[in-house]
Amino acid sequence: MPLTQGASSNAFQLPSFGHLFPSQSAMKARRVALVGTLPPRRCGIATFTADVKTSFDGIADWTCDVVVVTDDDNSFDSASALIEIRHNEPSDYIRAANRLNAIGVDIVSLQHEFGIFGGFDGDYILSFIAALKCPCIVTLHTVIEVPTLGQRLVTAALLRQCAHVIVMAKKGLDLLVEVYGADPALISVCAHGTPDQVQTASSAAKPALELDNRLVLLTFGLLSPGKGLDTMIRAMPAIVEQHPDAIYVILGATHPHLVQREGEAYRNGLIALASSLGVQDHVRFEDAFVDKALLLDYLVAADIYVTPYLNEAQITSGTLAYAIALGKPVISTPYWHAAEVIDESFGALVDFGDIAGFSEAVSSFLDNPDKLQCASDAAYATGRDTIWARSGERYAAIFSTVLEARPGDHVLPPRFLVNTTPRLDGVLRATDSCGIYQHSSYGIANRAHGYCIDDNVRGLILVGRMRGFGEVGAELDTLERTFGAFVQHAWNPETQRFRNFMSYDRSWLEATGSQDSNGRAFWALGETALYAADPQLRIWAHEMAKQVGVSILGLTSLRARCFSILGAAAFLSVDEHDKTARNIIAAFAEDLMERYETHGHAHWQWFESSLSYDNARLPQALIVAGMALHRADWLACGYESLAWLAKLQLTPNGYFRAIGSETSGKPYAPPTKFDQQPIEAFATIDAALSAFEASRNTKYLTMAKTAHAWFFGENDVGQSLCDAKGGCFDGLTPDGLNKNQGAESILALQLANVAMAKVSLSSISQGRRIGGAQA
Repeated sequence: MPLTQGASSNAFQLPSFGHLFPSQSAMKARRVALVGTLPPRRCGIATFTADVKTSFDGIADWTCDVVVVTDDDNSFDSASALIEIRHNEPSDYIRAANRLNAIGVDIVSLQHEFGIFGGFDGDYILSFIAALKCPCIVTLHTVIEVPTLGQRLVTAALLRQCAHVIVMAKKGLDLLVEVYGADPALISVCAHGTPDQVQTASSAAKPALELDNRLVLLTFGLLSPGKGLDTMIRAMPAIVEQHPDAIYVILGATHPHLVQREGEAYRNGLIALASSLGVQDHVRFEDAFVDKALLLDYLVAADIYVTPYLNEAQITSGTLAYAIALGKPVISTPYWHAAEVIDESFGALVDFGDIAGFSEAVSSFLDNPDKLQCASDAAYATGRDTIWARSGERYAAIFSTVLEARPGDHVLPPRFLVNTTPRLDGVLRATDSCGIYQHSSYGIANRAHGYCIDDNVRGLILVGRMRGFGEVGAELDTLERTFGAFVQHAWNPETQRFRNFMSYDRSWLEATGSQDSNGRAFWALGETALYAADPQLRIWAHEMAKQVGVSILGLTSLRARCFSILGAAAFLSVDEHDKTARNIIAAFAEDLMERYETHGHAHWQWFESSLSYDNARLPQALIVAGMALHRADWLACGYESLAWLAKLQLTPNGYFRAIGSETSGKPYAPPTKFDQQPIEAFATIDAALSAFEASRNTKYLTMAKTAHAWFFGENDVGQSLCDAKGGCFDGLTPDGLNKNQGAESILALQLANVAMAKVSLSSISQGRRIGGAQA
């Protein structure tokens, strides 16, 4: 049974629930596993997970288990959870999924909030979802309007991997569609669940809290500047003037992160503000982490609930939902959740920071007891639809709909969509203060092979491209300067060339490196000049290029010239009048065209008589040159040769097959099947995306995605080349994976992930879903 869309909204309305909970004793109970935190952990997700569990305990034909996510300081009642996931233990996520598979769970309900799960922006949870054999439904407790790169990519992966998504406000649905390109047909809006309590007069709860005969205004939550508490304190003099028995209760401890930075300075400042305004006897601070029972006592005692938040970007407030369900009129700023649920029958919205507006709105209710009581009754009636029993039924209805969907309605995600977030941990493991090690033995750096400039400039390019997304951080700063220093030291002014190989004792093993390594170094300088966040690094890259430029024009190696074109195009993006860059592009692109004329024919549309390594860089260089100098003939040749190469790199079932390294040196021979290396897959991705940038033809996106999938198991041996910590195996052999992890492979994977992240972000900015049903 499909969810039905309302006539005036793209938020989906759930049907009636009764028929989904048959009483036939013969029906087998369905089993749901909730994944989230649990009390005594002090967070809203913990309380929410526990309440959902309780609501399911009351629904016939469903059984409910909990997979609890714990942090380093978290304890939990082992009787309340089936499985524990330690948030920073990658193996726990796979182990938990395998356990759920073994016991035959029908569906998993995942509670998602950034900060709960381990990995880069919590991406460990993606491996858990990928390992499940049953559908996973995610409840997004936060949808970020302006996410970081990592947050955006993890959210996008959740949207791809999960069978359905639940948000608690229509604004969440709108953001998922507008910002993340989500399919609204796979999203449901379910309001935050609330306690089922008898409506009680506030006067009944006040004595126990020493609030007798007071008109109580209440705000609850961790104290931080964004809560706007000073706005309400500044409104209190005008309120107290009309209602001397009014008191504003600020309930909650100071946010732990704020305490770490500045102690209790913020709370003390609020206390001082109340004193300076003469309302210190009308503002009470209850400094404590409040459990649910005490919170409910304060909510019952409140006459008006107040949320003077300063930022609209809050999509869910569990306490706001609780206050309405307990029959409390609400005065609030129009943050997203409040604007969506509050109407004039039981509350009022006041502009952000509007002190007079708060005092007038509060007084308008306190002046009129009948109005206050009517608002209380209206709030309570509104809240009856959100009590946990109804919320559990809504969840169960969605779960049933997903389970009863026809085969093919919810297609499991391809393997390559898992763990594709760019990450640096594999790079950091292979890097010391000198540079990145060239080779490894089963993931352990092999110092006998030392370092080379080839890998260090690849690392510099990776850092630059991550900078291109606006990424910052101490790790990027350290890597950027380490790789840059290696390049600086590699330059040999006597030979006017870069050295390449260095031993572990930091002795250079040659006076002059290969032409290819020199061209690749120039490419890295160009990307550093284009992307580096530090102006000093951009200046360094330009100054190095001045020294290197003359020698670059003397390179004769085909690939060295192609790498140089890519570097020159980057310099030209910084300064369109850069004559050296223009000369390099013009000379080397014409050479590529001549080589194509010499070696190419109807069945061999290529620049040389044999295939070698980094093959896709050749057509990419022509495409980039064509864009830079506006040459249609170069572009056409680049497209033609890339299409020919792409056909050679496809298996019969449509997977990517990297040109085997044994192909090199065999004139006009078809490619060998092995050994396949990561550098070929990344080069193809990069070339395909350059072709897409030039042509806007989405067939190149398919080419890039197919090559990217190779890393994650869509290949000749059906195995992923990636480990759980950002590493990459060295390639595919006839016997399976080459389990070594060299720098070239690790960097190729992460450069590929960054390139595909760029596709994801550009598709979102252009309103397209690239990687989903549309392109």
